[in-house]
Amino acid sequence: MSLATQIDEMIKDAMRAKAAEKLGTLRLLKSAVKYASIEKHGADGQPTDEEVIVVIRKEAKKRQDSIDSFEKAGRPDAAAKEKSEKNFLETLLPAGLDEAAMEALVREAIAETGATSKAQMGMVMKAASAKAAGRADGKTLSTMVQRLLA
Repeated sequence: MSLATQIDEMIKDAMRAKAAEKLGTLRLLKSAVKYASIEKHGADGQPTDEEVIVVIRKEAKKRQDSIDSFEKAGRPDAAAKEKSEKNFLETLLPAGLDEAAMEALVREAIAETGATSKAQMGMVMKAASAKAAGRADGKTLSTMVQRLLA
């Protein structure tokens, strides 16, 4: 079952359980997935699991940005709601890579691309991102690539 179909099933389950907060988050996620799918495949296209994972990561990052803003503004109630949504979204993501696995993945990408300097970081990032397949965020991956290319 595709990840988009799983989200649909989770929406149905949340409706049955009358879990309003979870339902709201899932509906927003479904909408974001649909917009991304339309943008990439047209109105009738189906998103791949990788595309859905990218959307989930973007939505989780949006929540983190909101948390930071609400905490700076002194609104802990709104920050708590955003934290709850972010934590739920992160449960939908595949298990992340640990430090050693990520380093091995980046070293493999460097070897494949033949990169020797930071000027070739773009090629390495493209290869490493494809290998990570949603199990690592871009910022962490970028930091690792910079460290290993130095």
